Amino acid sequence: MKFQSTILFTAIGFSLALNANAAVLPEASTAIKIAMAKKPTSKPMSIAYVPIYERYYVADGGLAPTPGDAEAAVSKSEIHVYDAEGKYVHSAKPGYDNRSIYFNQDTKQLETVTYNISSNAGFSPNTGVFALDLDDKGNLKETSKDVFGFNAAFGDASTIPTYDHEKKRYFAKQGRSNLVWVIDLNKDEKIEEIKLDLTAANVQFDDIADYHVAYTGIKGEELAILDVDHKAVLVFDIKGKFVAKSALPSHLKLRAQNHIAGLGYSDGLFFVYNETEGDFGTFYGFKISDIAQ
Repeated sequence: MKFQSTILFTAIGFSLALNANAAVLPEASTAIKIAMAKKPTSKPMSIAYVPIYERYYVADGGLAPTPGDAEAAVSKSEIHVYDAEGKYVHSAKPGYDNRSIYFNQDTKQLETVTYNISSNAGFSPNTGVFALDLDDKGNLKETSKDVFGFNAAFGDASTIPTYDHEKKRYFAKQGRSNLVWVIDLNKDEKIEEIKLDLTAANVQFDDIADYHVAYTGIKGEELAILDVDHKAVLVFDIKGKFVAKSALPSHLKLRAQNHIAGLGYSDGLFFVYNETEGDFGTFYGFKISDIAQ
């Protein structure tokens, strides 16, 4: 009996190990489609879901003031609000060149990381991390609060960081590389560098998104990145080891801008912007894993 039990437990353990790897869906399933109802002020950069109000927030990036501009030194980029079914609600202009937008579960705030947070340049005080003000219905105001300013630890000026609220750290993909920097806002240097094993994933650095890697919060499947050239989401563990890939629908039209924009991870979904669908493009929210967050 002892021998049989050992075999049984070994088999169960092996099965669980296989299931852990198999949790990444071989084919991503579409959970929601959000058709953009308004022309982007520049290009859709990132998307976040706020469960308190059951709304999605799509942040445009770019359009920072130019030298000699007579207007106020704020970006003209807007953030567009949609309900849980993807119906357009309204837009607002908080004044930031957004790179990453996310819901901070600790502070219960919608926050944005701007372009140039790491280079101690740009148009201060509009460079850094900011909390965007919402009213009691979740409508976006055009006011905000400072969270943090310049921090060199983010590295690339164009990085689109994602946030781990449990350990209060950011993951910032560095451009045209396999490198992900881990950042603690209280430190001015990266606390860790993760090297994604692209060889095991059978891709090159220029196949994947330049500046965005998603932190999923799923143990053993912590990091996910868009493979633009092969139309898939690649999943890695927290050390950068390749786990599996989740293929995206073949009809999805990815463009060069998907290397640098139109990406996000929120509410357990990996979001990709399909520029050619609808009048102004459509965000797809994909489920890429069977494991719940």
